[in-house]
Amino acid sequence: MMNDLSRRGFIVTGLALTGLVTAPGAALALTDAKAKALVNQVVDEINRVISSGKPVGAMISDFERIFSRYADVNIIAQSTLGPDSRRLSSGQMRAFVDAFRGYIARKYGKRFNEFVGGRIEVKGVRQVKSWHEVASTVYLRGESPFEVRFLVSDRSGQDLFFDMVIEGVSLRLSERTEIGAMLDRRRGDIDGLIQDLRSAG
Repeated sequence: MMNDLSRRGFIVTGLALTGLVTAPGAALALTDAKAKALVNQVVDEINRVISSGKPVGAMISDFERIFSRYADVNIIAQSTLGPDSRRLSSGQMRAFVDAFRGYIARKYGKRFNEFVGGRIEVKGVRQVKSWHEVASTVYLRGESPFEVRFLVSDRSGQDLFFDMVIEGVSLRLSERTEIGAMLDRRRGDIDGLIQDLRSAG
């Protein structure tokens, strides 16, 4: 399942993902229309990268830029650590988030060449509790279409997506499993994990 998720997850970033801080008035600001508009922007940019004909290295850089701009990277990164995130110093957390961002970009950005000719279409949106869920369909050459749902919130003070659910599988929770296994191999050494993330993906 993880290989399949990695194969498909590149297109939704993702990357991806709880300790959210609510900005004054933010809880009422996000609407279905704004959530859908955000995902439309993400999808438009990803579709442009897919069809750009750029080499893989340039695609990875583009993907990292998209992920940084539209995803709540801090929350996604912290979530993948789970309770271990509470024992990081502020410096370690900054280093971890930076390493995580590059790891996600490499891991999913590498898959772009396999999906040239594909496309993503945004379908519908609905509010779920304090966030909005935007449904999209991914079309790949030679494969049946599959669904990706972007979870969008403004509780960090901006409209950003904080998870993607690919055919029922949460990218955020899947990466928590991956990061947890990497941390276990380092016997809980956060600095060692950060070092590994900088070359992983």
